[in-house]
Amino acid sequence: MDLTTIWPLFGLELRTPRLVLRPTRDDDFPGLVDAAVAGVHDPAVMPFSAPWTDQDPQTLARELARWHWSHRAGTRPEDWTIIFTVLRDGVPIGAQDVSAKNFPVIREVSSGSWLTRSVHGRGLGKEMRAAVLSFAFDHLGATQAVSAAAEWNASSLGVSRALGYVDDGIQPVEARAGEVTMHQRVRLTADAFVRPPWRLDTSGVAAARSFLGL
Repeated sequence: MDLTTIWPLFGLELRTPRLVLRPTRDDDFPGLVDAAVAGVHDPAVMPFSAPWTDQDPQTLARELARWHWSHRAGTRPEDWTIIFTVLRDGVPIGAQDVSAKNFPVIREVSSGSWLTRSVHGRGLGKEMRAAVLSFAFDHLGATQAVSAAAEWNASSLGVSRALGYVDDGIQPVEARAGEVTMHQRVRLTADAFVRPPWRLDTSGVAAARSFLGL
């Protein structure tokens, strides 16, 4: 029995013209930590609802692994999160997640992501989000997707709007202790998805669907 038989999500892979997305394995952690420690955003602002990038490198490394392990261990058909390591030319450059609760009934997914700062501005954030949206809509049967970003985060909101999301309300988020940032929620229906000019290539989808109770 091999590892993908034990944990079928490890056999899942999404491929775009420039990227490979695969559920994070433990041997991806060193590359992911290097990508995060190299910088994810301007240190003067905090784009995340949890300020994980403020930690010292050793703590960041341990908490990144703990976060991935906790979501992996908590995966159930009724509540799941798949965190993909995003690779370009075989090197981890960030992470893209997709998650859902009570998916067989609600058919809604949410997503979040980060990219090492050195590759910002190349359209890779849009490409990796389009990959998980294509996966969710075309292979899992999702009918809608939601996300959110700080109101000042024009790049993240620009990706959302370019893919067809529409605004879905504002919510206050404590990003750093005592610092409140207003986040813009966005929502996308399957019919409104602005598809990329390429077609997603996949492997391991049937086993992943079965594992998620679909």
